[in-house]
Amino acid sequence: MTCPLVPARVLDNIYQLRPEELRAAGIRLVLADLDNTLVPYEESLPSPALRRWKDELEQAGISLFVVSNSRKSRRCPDFCAALGIPCIRHAGKPGTGGFQRALEQTGVPAGAAVMVGDQIFTDIWGANRAGVAAVLVKPIAIGRNPLRAVRYAAETPFRLAGKRK
Repeated sequence: MTCPLVPARVLDNIYQLRPEELRAAGIRLVLADLDNTLVPYEESLPSPALRRWKDELEQAGISLFVVSNSRKSRRCPDFCAALGIPCIRHAGKPGTGGFQRALEQTGVPAGAAVMVGDQIFTDIWGANRAGVAAVLVKPIAIGRNPLRAVRYAAETPFRLAGKRK
């Protein structure tokens, strides 16, 4: 039995998830965390690189959908509207409800989806519990919250185990 805290893959960033490889693996949906995965905290608009990556996913027949624990009322919806993608905010990760709602909204089964996130104890644990392949990326920035650095340090053994897979 595999540990639900170990990701299937560990990458430096989202751009290493190649649309053609995902498509060949039968992936039709990329679920993604927002903050520190797609963009730094507090960034309000998608970067040109993120827009290009989203377009490349769509050209490969893959949808992008944000599943975020953000409690800020407008951050996630406004960012995702600017990118032209759906989102679920206040998803309750590592619970599976947000993942299940995203799968239901898109009609994509868990086996045809992948979750990409920067945190083991929310993104990876939740995705694995929901039956969605979990891909861990390095956080874009630690930010102004020193507790985030402590959490990332606690995740180190699971990051290393994912790299060895």
